[in-house]
Amino acid sequence: MAALMSSQVLLIRPGATLYDEQNRVQGVLDIPLSEQGRSEVDRLAERLAARGDAPRLAALYCGPGESVVRTAEIVGKALGLRPKRIDEFRNLDQGLWQGLQIEEIRRRNTRLFRQWIDDPRTIRPPQGETIEEAMERVRAAFRPLFRRHQSEAFGLVAGEPLGRLIAAYLKRVPRLQLDEFLPCCGFERIEVHADVLGGNGSS
Repeated sequence: MAALMSSQVLLIRPGATLYDEQNRVQGVLDIPLSEQGRSEVDRLAERLAARGDAPRLAALYCGPGESVVRTAEIVGKALGLRPKRIDEFRNLDQGLWQGLQIEEIRRRNTRLFRQWIDDPRTIRPPQGETIEEAMERVRAAFRPLFRRHQSEAFGLVAGEPLGRLIAAYLKRVPRLQLDEFLPCCGFERIEVHADVLGGNGSS
């Protein structure tokens, strides 16, 4: 019986921007790291470089956007890796919600916003993209990475909420829920299921 393929993804969230600190929707807007965000990333890079018990990363990838790319550069320098940018890992386009504070969106669109948090697959933000449209490009971007890194670990820096979508896809989580307050500058190691590696993942 042939051994199943395996791979591990170190999924990294970028440091905070002023939009994160102001609780604004960032989406695909290109906002740099704040002073707090740069300090967060420096500490994260030190933590990752000091972890001797974790598999060494074969490569580091990131989406576009200044906060994401800068986070990847700082982490990559600490790990001895040059990050490679993949545009398909750009953040979810949230259209006219981008730049608005969460409270403002909730006040203007109470029912729509609650549905966005509880069952985001059913909502398209005004002039934005759907979850499924974003997932199509995420799946397409992962296929060559999984072929390239069979039985290896690699890193990926992705903004929020795309990071939450990626985690749900890799973990084969059937129902996706978002939080009003998305995490900054964290990381998680995800063992990727064989069916996702084989290109059959549909989440």
